[in-house]
Amino acid sequence: MQFFLISALDCVAISLFLYLLVVFRDHRRRGGLPYPPGPPSLPIIGNLLDVPKNAPWSTYADMSKKYGMRDVICLHVLSEVVIVLCSVSAIKDLLEKRGETYSDRPSLAIAEMMDMDWPLFMSGMTETWHEGRKLLDRSLRSGAMFSYRQMMQEKTREFLAQLFATPKGLRTHLEFLQGKMIMSLTYGYDLKDGDKILEAPIQIAEAMSPLLLPGAALVNHLPFLRHIPSWVPFLSYEPLAGTVRKLSERMRNEPLDFVKNALNTGTAVHSLAGERLQELESLVGSPSKLFLLTLTSETVATMYSLFLALVLFPHVQRRAQAELDVVIGRDRLPTFDDRPRLPYIEALCKELMRWQIVAPMGLPHSSSRDDIYKGFFISKGSIMVANVWAILHDPEVYPDPEEFKPERFLNEDGSVRDDPTLSLVFGIGKRICPGRHFVDSTIFIVTSSVLSVFNVRKAKDRNGNEVPVKAEVTVNRGITM
Repeated sequence: MQFFLISALDCVAISLFLYLLVVFRDHRRRGGLPYPPGPPSLPIIGNLLDVPKNAPWSTYADMSKKYGMRDVICLHVLSEVVIVLCSVSAIKDLLEKRGETYSDRPSLAIAEMMDMDWPLFMSGMTETWHEGRKLLDRSLRSGAMFSYRQMMQEKTREFLAQLFATPKGLRTHLEFLQGKMIMSLTYGYDLKDGDKILEAPIQIAEAMSPLLLPGAALVNHLPFLRHIPSWVPFLSYEPLAGTVRKLSERMRNEPLDFVKNALNTGTAVHSLAGERLQELESLVGSPSKLFLLTLTSETVATMYSLFLALVLFPHVQRRAQAELDVVIGRDRLPTFDDRPRLPYIEALCKELMRWQIVAPMGLPHSSSRDDIYKGFFISKGSIMVANVWAILHDPEVYPDPEEFKPERFLNEDGSVRDDPTLSLVFGIGKRICPGRHFVDSTIFIVTSSVLSVFNVRKAKDRNGNEVPVKAEVTVNRGITM
């Protein structure tokens, strides 16, 4: 009875606290201006029940049409304001042109609980972030990729051999390929079969990815939930946080210890961490904070979608292979030097990034001050989310958006057509992905190499019938099929 009474009083206190926060939020409107349009909200919880759990990019696109303004929509999730940007103009106006106001990141209680060496891409706009970003831009600029081309070609050829030997292990091979490239580029570490050094970052990525979107983790909206002890079922985040804290320690120490030992023994090979170890340690304490990020998501999922596209659209495979036969022949594999002479392969790589977007909602930004946009009020601390999927699947710009059509990116004369909107897959403004040139290079060399070696077809069952294939995009695992 006493426990019930305490629980009831706690519920009343929480409800009152939320009510006061909402009232305070609504009274902060500048000059009585309204927030952007959005679904009607309930008392206290606001639009918590409207936050989609599956395919939020599609749901938000429908909301933007339903509530009469295709640029922005607004949801009130408990005490927080979530602004979803649904057009190129809104994204450029706010995240790029007003980058000083909209380049921060939301403060996530779940990340603070994990006490992890939080990667720079999720850090706030601190002095450390500015200095770290300069370092990353310098280390991962387009020109710097030339020195890693040979390594990327060699790792890709190892991947082809593994895939030929065990084609059923496609996703595992892709994750291993990406891990080998990143570990070699970052630490000069030659990853081998059975190596455990990637376990920690992969598990952290899988644990954190589904918790970053608004409404995904209640503790991010109600930070006091972080104090609920681990023995309370369903409400405590402490078990997850404790697991990630241990993984984070491994991710921090293992690769850094390798680099230090290689430098001391004179066995170090060319790598980003090896070049700038002292600068990195003085700046952020650990290179892992800069480089060793979500290995299982972006590039791996994009390359996984390559195989999906080749299965579902065999005419694309035939045309790409015809171009490779003419330009390269069949007595060698493609290299980066061949890239300017392969316009259809280039267009295919662009369509891969557009078709099944790995991060359909990008990473959330946060407003650092009150602002007004097109007559609507955006309060300080609002969570800003760009619906990149809706933009790159707009049928008015990309007809038949669910179809895989590399020719979208070709001019009438067969040359590659530039599409500035496609760069949204890497973010925008001050927060654009510093590793975009590495990702772009990886997609090209893997795509061209796979098409030079394999014919990708649907599997067949015991009776010789083709096994049906369909695509599904999930929040935390990218492309599945």
